[in-house]
Amino acid sequence: MAAEGAEPVSKEFANVYQDQARADAYAQLEFPGTYFLAFRDLPALFHEHVRGRVALDFGCGTGRSTRFLRALGFSAIGVDVADSMLARARELDPQGEYRLVGDGDLSGLPEATYDLILSTFTFDNIPTLDQKAALLGSLRRCLKPAGRLVNLVSTPDIYVNEWASFSTRDFPENRFTESGGRVRIVMLDVGDRRPVEDIVCSDEDYKSVYAAAGLEVVARHHPLGQPTDGIAWVSEATVAPWAIYVLACGA
Repeated sequence: MAAEGAEPVSKEFANVYQDQARADAYAQLEFPGTYFLAFRDLPALFHEHVRGRVALDFGCGTGRSTRFLRALGFSAIGVDVADSMLARARELDPQGEYRLVGDGDLSGLPEATYDLILSTFTFDNIPTLDQKAALLGSLRRCLKPAGRLVNLVSTPDIYVNEWASFSTRDFPENRFTESGGRVRIVMLDVGDRRPVEDIVCSDEDYKSVYAAAGLEVVARHHPLGQPTDGIAWVSEATVAPWAIYVLACGA
């Protein structure tokens, strides 16, 4: 289901965070720079759209977003496909609950259980629209009827601009990559400067996979940097690096 003209993506596309060095680097991150902008407005969105406090953090990585949810008063469980990331999550948060899930297999998660499912950046690494839709359908099954799935993803703009926390200047080919193709970006807040490979996905394609998964977009938010944030923004004040979709179970 990749967009016409996009670079084909094989099913062997790898989650870079299976790499132990990546996990170690990522574990050092909290909410610096552009990452602050990703999380800044989530509490207000949760307050407006979420009823109940039982949460699942899908693609929790080293547990940053799971700890974020628990600090907001949610009873949150983190799940991920990468053993290396979960090992660091448990080290950083011994009191937390972190579970390994099979790649693409969420059948072990309970049905109709969660008031909130949060996924931060996870779908940047899901290779095809079909795989995205299948995973979202499985997550929909886990939501309570009135639950909300909050999907935080990178916008296509993040791969063609410079940012407080990221650089793309070494990858001019990103500008010619259509939705569904591979792009590269360098994280500036960690010592591991090997480029991360993601899959760019347009707003139109996200809407199509949400519909295919039986999810309805009830809100969409593109956070922009503000002078009051106290951060030396690069592109963030005028270009949104992130898209936050609030999703409900469709009719």
